[in-house]
Amino acid sequence: MDKQASLGRRNKLVGTAGALLAVAMIGASFASVPLYRLFCQVTGYGGTPQIALAAPGVVDERAFTIVFDANIGTGLPWDFHPAQRQVTVRTGEEGLAFYVAHNPTDRAIKGQAAFNVTPLTAGKYFSKVQCFCFEEQVLAPGQTVDMGVSFFVDPAILKDRNMVDVKMITLSYTFYEVPGQQAGLAGAATAAGGVTPAPVR
Repeated sequence: MDKQASLGRRNKLVGTAGALLAVAMIGASFASVPLYRLFCQVTGYGGTPQIALAAPGVVDERAFTIVFDANIGTGLPWDFHPAQRQVTVRTGEEGLAFYVAHNPTDRAIKGQAAFNVTPLTAGKYFSKVQCFCFEEQVLAPGQTVDMGVSFFVDPAILKDRNMVDVKMITLSYTFYEVPGQQAGLAGAATAAGGVTPAPVR
């Protein structure tokens, strides 16, 4: 009888430990996405740009050509493209560019933009001040919007010997549809961060 009771306790303990391990693994899988995103934002890993409050202003005459790229995720029926192909900025100078999005459908659609820069090693030196990608965008049926992004190339790039030959950086966005759109959100899209469309330098 004692052996059966002991065996029952061991089985219960093993079962409990297994259940706790399963819960921990599920929790880790959910936490891994935001933790990975945070890691990328802090380190620039995978070409993830940084976020800054303001540009420092021109600190060096070294210039970079910023090329703009636009993509649409599977299933999103928007038209999405950069308003300009490229701009040139000096180190520390704030640049301003716009992307144009159009919803040709008869329903309101919510989208979110993912982004990165290439070469990937430039991610930690490419900083955004304001960007439409910081929040979800909602386009009403037939609506077209200009969405702004202001950015700069961090002067720290001048101290990186591996970046000496880099003269061109590509900023790429891919818009994905966010499920669960409600009709009441129609027409909520705006130029990000209050940036008003204006000619790009």
